[in-house]
Amino acid sequence: MTTRYPKLVAFDLDYTLWDLWIDTHVTGPLHRDKNNLNEVLDRHNEVIAFYKHVPQILHRLRAAGVTIAAASRTSAPNLAHQALNLLLVPPPAGHTDEGPTKAIEFFDRLEIYPGSKLTHFRKIHQKTGIPYNEMLFFDDEYRNKEVEQLGITMQLVRNGMDNQTFEKGIAEWKKRNPVETVEDV
Repeated sequence: MTTRYPKLVAFDLDYTLWDLWIDTHVTGPLHRDKNNLNEVLDRHNEVIAFYKHVPQILHRLRAAGVTIAAASRTSAPNLAHQALNLLLVPPPAGHTDEGPTKAIEFFDRLEIYPGSKLTHFRKIHQKTGIPYNEMLFFDDEYRNKEVEQLGITMQLVRNGMDNQTFEKGIAEWKKRNPVETVEDV
């Protein structure tokens, strides 16, 4: 049996995909040491990396044809873009013949700027045409549950994105969006 996913899954960045606030914990410019996977360094060689399960989650969504978005209210959008452009995501498990992928290549939509998440999602909806009820959003801040007034399902991320949180979000989205079946008459 295949897993049913929403058409779009969106992620906040800070303390959702990585364990820092890009606008306060990081000093640009950013750089990568050679081709180190899932690691970017700032001016003081402080590490920026995705949480352990994030690369696998991004690969799962890509393989399922899900549109992936980032929705962040950071006041340092250029640093966030730079980090996503420099981070190298390792290939999926068992695909040793494939090379790494720039993290930014996983994201179909990037809404990264200060402001309300309602604005971010209205723009995502406008640009993709995907209905709000076909969107699942992962964020570490409870205040961003406000997006649910649009019909989006939001899953709170308590200790960084991991497989358990991902599965919990998918289950909640499925519960709110059951499959309609047509019975033979």
